Amino acid sequence: MRAGIIFDLDGVLTDTVEFHYRSWKRLAGELGITFSRGANEALRGRSRGEALELFLAGRSKESDPRELRERKNGYFLEYVAELGPQHLLAGVEGLLHSARAAGLGLGLASSSQNARLVCSKLGVLDLFDAFADGCSGLRPKPEPDTFLWVAGRLDLRPQECVVVEDATAGVAAALAGGFRVVGLGPRERVGKAHLVLNDLGQATLDDLLPSSSRGETSANARVELGNGT
Repeated sequence: MRAGIIFDLDGVLTDTVEFHYRSWKRLAGELGITFSRGANEALRGRSRGEALELFLAGRSKESDPRELRERKNGYFLEYVAELGPQHLLAGVEGLLHSARAAGLGLGLASSSQNARLVCSKLGVLDLFDAFADGCSGLRPKPEPDTFLWVAGRLDLRPQECVVVEDATAGVAAALAGGFRVVGLGPRERVGKAHLVLNDLGQATLDDLLPSSSRGETSANARVELGNGT
């Protein structure tokens, strides 16, 4: 059975969630808005436009939305300058290379317009066979379009792919598209996923993939790894 894994970026490959929080918090301070970590959770996995609307919900919208988005993104880019391969979350690097060795298709589906920059800094951009981000012109999550587009680029059907997500909107999008979903984080956020893990620190390909494809990919991984030694 052919199979693929489609990863979200923020909170899955690396923890840029903190950078987003610091950026929104900085903007909120300039606008005289109270902003908490709880409020930041509501913005997780959203496009820039949607995130700003939620950020400004019930508050004055006299400022130019484009200027506010650009200002917040400028703060975010300042923090992203600190990123490097050492900021990959636990288990991510091993899983990506194991998936490549097993011949799986690898995709990234993110709402972030900075996804390519972040993946380049992390040293993993070239590992993906298909890549969709906030610049792709697709309807954002919780619509399934991003995941469906990536699966199509991998030449795979949704039921042949596993999506790894950490956001409520992302889990909803993947389920709507007919994908198997692995949710990372607390159940109150990703509990609707087929499998919920705290993180990828101890996860293996067999943990992520549906049972029908585990044996074949494990065998492929052993053959490929054996050919390299």
